[in-house]
Amino acid sequence: MSIGTNWAGNLRYSAAAMARPRSRAELRAALGASGPLRALGSRHSFNAIADTTGTLVDLSAMPAVIEQTASDAVRVSAGIRYGELGAELHRRGLALSNLASLPHISVAGAVSTGTHGSGDRIGSLATAVRALTLAGPDGERTLRRGDADFAGAVVSLGALGVMVELELDVEPTYDVAQTVHEGPAWDAILAEFDGVTGLGTSVSLFSRWTDRDSADQLWVKNRLGGVALDEDLLARLGTRPATVQRHPILGSAAEACTPQLGEAGPWHKRLPHFRLEFTPSAGEELQSEYLVPRRDAVRALEAVRALAGRIAPLLLVNEIRTVAADDLWLSPSGGEGAVAIHFTWRRDQPAVEALLPVIEDALPETARPHWGKLSTLDAAEIRRRTPRWDDFAALVARTDPAGRFRNAHLERLGL
Repeated sequence: MSIGTNWAGNLRYSAAAMARPRSRAELRAALGASGPLRALGSRHSFNAIADTTGTLVDLSAMPAVIEQTASDAVRVSAGIRYGELGAELHRRGLALSNLASLPHISVAGAVSTGTHGSGDRIGSLATAVRALTLAGPDGERTLRRGDADFAGAVVSLGALGVMVELELDVEPTYDVAQTVHEGPAWDAILAEFDGVTGLGTSVSLFSRWTDRDSADQLWVKNRLGGVALDEDLLARLGTRPATVQRHPILGSAAEACTPQLGEAGPWHKRLPHFRLEFTPSAGEELQSEYLVPRRDAVRALEAVRALAGRIAPLLLVNEIRTVAADDLWLSPSGGEGAVAIHFTWRRDQPAVEALLPVIEDALPETARPHWGKLSTLDAAEIRRRTPRWDDFAALVARTDPAGRFRNAHLERLGL
């Protein structure tokens, strides 16, 4: 049978079978099948991390669960998408602290790969997890924040079993206003980088690198009642306020984007760049991302800027965001805050994969690739840059000694 492709269309899954359980009983039956197993999220990974030669387990048909377990916590089904979760939480007067650019991604898939939004003081989506339930052939296991293995089990690449439920931190709902500022100068950005990323609750820089002197856009998302926008800094950056809705890729239609121009609205309709009811593109793109410690951010951006002439012909847009520090073993922001340098490429995989080593060689040796995106870094080098890798490998060996949830991608990483 044909399982089809990932969202981008650059990967055709090689699984022999697909299981779409509609209950925990059907999930247990699927996990009892012979051969390797992998959980499949919303297909937004760009590499083979979710592939297998055995059975892919798709949780999208499982009953949607959103249950408040405390004044500041909710229990949710792993396959639910953030856009659907956000709308229901807001209806109940609740909110998450952050969201990724796309509301279309599943909670479990995003958490398992360390996916993030942006914000100097906000962690990745995985940092909202206070408990998770993993299912395997031998049953289910729940881990809670503070348990010995918890910090290794959240961003776990699907290597520990199928994540079926999560308990997430929530807070009272809030409103956000989003503004776009065009043409900030790179020299000024790099000279006052901390100030730039601190302009709002969530800040993104976008550039196509067709101009080495100026970035294309600066997007600022601010909680109402939060920090006031620093107009003096914006003036030093040489920006001008956008007067119409903008897409991250200048010149693209902005109808799929969340409202801008300072129009306040609920958090779940402003923190993502794109609206749930629209598909932001047809998937005709590839993505890579590297996260560097905050201390190396300016050096990393200068390295990218020096390669602008080679990058621009293949690039749709480059986005720069920030992530607060956490204690999760495989998190690229583990131990210290990080700056994420995200590339959305034209779908020319041979050309992109030929360019990636050039970028990887130019970035500081502290740069760590996003687990679900394209990279050509050597597996030994990835392990070296992941301080808790050996602890994680030991956890995988204890949890899945038969290797039921491993695949070729994880084996190349050394699991």
